[in-house]
Amino acid sequence: MQPKNLLIVGWTETVSLPDLGLSDLKAKIDTGARTSALHASRIEQFDRDGTPWVRFRVRHEATQDRIQAECPVHDVRSIKNTSGVPQDRVIIRTNLLIAGRKWRIDLSLTDRSNMRLAMIVGRTALSAHNVAVHTRRVNIAGREARPIAPVRRGKAVL
Repeated sequence: MQPKNLLIVGWTETVSLPDLGLSDLKAKIDTGARTSALHASRIEQFDRDGTPWVRFRVRHEATQDRIQAECPVHDVRSIKNTSGVPQDRVIIRTNLLIAGRKWRIDLSLTDRSNMRLAMIVGRTALSAHNVAVHTRRVNIAGREARPIAPVRRGKAVL
């Protein structure tokens, strides 16, 4: 089995969520957070043909347009916020695009209006895709869109 190429990202990166129509989002790459999170407002759960769905609004950073999205609910989990207080959050599954690579992630919807960046990418979204975080650099994945070198899985420190 061939090892995947190591992708080095900065502690903040520009990412896209193509399934939601969101591109060029500034995200914090946060290995201290288990689950990725996206700032959303007007989060409303509903049933569609007997299946749980969620409707929510997000603001596209580049255009400042408010986008309403609807997705199937993947899960509802108790997740600790930045203050360590557990909150029940709706989890959706969607594609993350970073440095030309795309994969599915679990993404919690929450109010991050008091945070500097609207999105965090947590360690679960990174660990299976051979991503290492350079803690002193920002936005390097776009400049280094080509993965740099093959490494054996488990050898990179995340």
